[in-house]
Amino acid sequence: MDTWRVYLSGEIHTDWRERIMDGSKALGLPVAFSAPVTDHDASDDCGATILGGEDQKFWYDHKGAKMNAIRTRSLIEKADIVVVRFGDKYKQWNAAFDAGYASALGKSVIVLHDPSLTHPLKEVDAAALAVAETSEQVVDILKYVITGQLDRGPGS
Repeated sequence: MDTWRVYLSGEIHTDWRERIMDGSKALGLPVAFSAPVTDHDASDDCGATILGGEDQKFWYDHKGAKMNAIRTRSLIEKADIVVVRFGDKYKQWNAAFDAGYASALGKSVIVLHDPSLTHPLKEVDAAALAVAETSEQVVDILKYVITGQLDRGPGS
């Protein structure tokens, strides 16, 4: 069975990535995961640290955003599936951008968020091929699309 490449984009303040990776590993799914840099400070500071400081915050952020885009674009372009997680604590504009970019490339997008975000994310959800509320649902989706196996549960 071929290895599926899954890019995990979005919110960096909870353990959702680890739950998907651990669940997939427990099922023995042939998946290679990738993600953006999740060290917030490193992500913010990479441009100025590597290329030189900036007096204006715009240019400081601009350098970092462009360097992070090298990683993000490359990994999204290589991915078979892009999972984008939206948390409720911060506005993840970068996650929305990643979802749109992946969709424009024709990638299979799975969106992950709490039901309270359904209305603000309706356009993102409409572009996704699946919308999940839990990391465990994402694991179940991966299992189904990779193996074709569906666990129907008790009484089915």
